[in-house]
Amino acid sequence: MSKILLHGTEAICEGAIRNGCRAFFGYPITPQNEVPEYMSVNMPKVGGAFVQAESEVAAINMVYGAGGAGVRAMTSSSSPGVSLKQEGISYIACARIPCVIVNIMRAGPGLGGILPAQGDYFQATKGGGHGDYHLLVLAPCSVQEACDLTYLAFDLSDKYRVPAMILADGMIGQLMEPVELPPMRPLSAIPKKDWATDGGYGAERRVLNSLIIKPEELEPHVNELQRTYELIAAQEKRCEEYMTEDAEIVLTAYGTVARICKSAAKQLRKEGIKAGVIRPITLYPFPSEAYAKAAEHAKAFLSVELSLGQMVEDVRLAVNGRRPVAFYGRTGGNVPEEGEIVQAAKSALAKARLPE
Repeated sequence: MSKILLHGTEAICEGAIRNGCRAFFGYPITPQNEVPEYMSVNMPKVGGAFVQAESEVAAINMVYGAGGAGVRAMTSSSSPGVSLKQEGISYIACARIPCVIVNIMRAGPGLGGILPAQGDYFQATKGGGHGDYHLLVLAPCSVQEACDLTYLAFDLSDKYRVPAMILADGMIGQLMEPVELPPMRPLSAIPKKDWATDGGYGAERRVLNSLIIKPEELEPHVNELQRTYELIAAQEKRCEEYMTEDAEIVLTAYGTVARICKSAAKQLRKEGIKAGVIRPITLYPFPSEAYAKAAEHAKAFLSVELSLGQMVEDVRLAVNGRRPVAFYGRTGGNVPEEGEIVQAAKSALAKARLPE
């Protein structure tokens, strides 16, 4: 099939539209403004609805309504905008309404800057709002994956009735690469939702609510959510392993940084150091087994992030003390170069080789 040249933001939109997204609600913020711009032009072409909401809070509550009616719905924003959506995301998670939330991350905290960052990992994977809940979190590292993982996110969200998030740094959003687009999926091919408040169920009463006052009703509801998360963890973990079979130092990163880590691993190999890369594709559920397997032969791990250290905590949990896990991060919109990562990897490996 032929490919077309797209920005990451545009590829996300195509992945959504081609898998049945017919309602988009958003609000402008850099560096994701091209998402609502693209959707404003292309949603009407497929009979969908585009609404520029009056705020991020309004946008996520519109997603609640459209998703609850059975429509495949999406919203997008960037870091501080996603923070404003957190209460609504928690409501949606409790009400078990499928949807897709896109976060094109920028530097923080606060309003920070508009350059790329990965400081929203905790917010995305640990439940940024209140209560016991999780999102399915997918992290693309290319424009092709931005399209493909968004397409997948709608199916996974519907399957488990759990909100899904596409978590991408600003570089993925602005990068332009060739993309092979998936086929346009007819709406008739999307399974009907027998729980949706779509008016097509006769006298049956359906309520999608996140207010459950009685403890004897709320606890089993939350426990049922937890069982869903456990099922997702058992079936949906995804990662890429690159030259890890014999690696003595394993670099790990997600998103754009993983691409730089691959280059660093190649350079380390040229210098006689066996290096590999583990790239989580699902940040929740976290692909812990890949790290445990690598820990059987690797001497050390190095987590590289556009933050002051967030994913590194999950890496350490996965390695479970069997090998040292070092960290190298840049923040404020700065991106590490290959040489920086090479030096950090050499340092981590040297420390791991020191006698105790």
